[in-house]
Amino acid sequence: MTGDTSRFINISLKPDGHVTYGDNNKGRILGKGTIGNKSSLLIHDVLYVEGLKHSSLNINHLCDRGYQVTFRTNSCEICLPNSKDVLLIGKRSNNIYLLDISSHASLDCLLSKHEESWLWHRRFSHIHMNHLNKLVSNELFYGLPKLKFEKEHV
Repeated sequence: MTGDTSRFINISLKPDGHVTYGDNNKGRILGKGTIGNKSSLLIHDVLYVEGLKHSSLNINHLCDRGYQVTFRTNSCEICLPNSKDVLLIGKRSNNIYLLDISSHASLDCLLSKHEESWLWHRRFSHIHMNHLNKLVSNELFYGLPKLKFEKEHV
């Protein structure tokens, strides 16, 4: 479950009950959808929960879909169904396993930006911002907004 709609590849918004957290507080479920990388890693039926500040991954959810999850003292691995290919690696910190998304080679762009220039950067297969500026200035692509594409420090 997550509280960030930008993580979804697709989402169906409709209020559908509540989830109860470990401290007995409740969060309202506002929808359900799919997150992940379109090319290889997709996690379906992810809940969109109002006000949730951190994303949480239910291991049962992955195991029910055939993924193999292996826990060790200081790390965990999530592997493809019927394969030894490691999709994600998690590191243990304060008794919580945090996923290291950068360990997955096929995850191309995991940038937490919402500006329109970064959206076009992703739409054009992660083209360099200078090349996007050339497309705009020479009017080489119809429908591309007249923006100044700048690469900011993230």
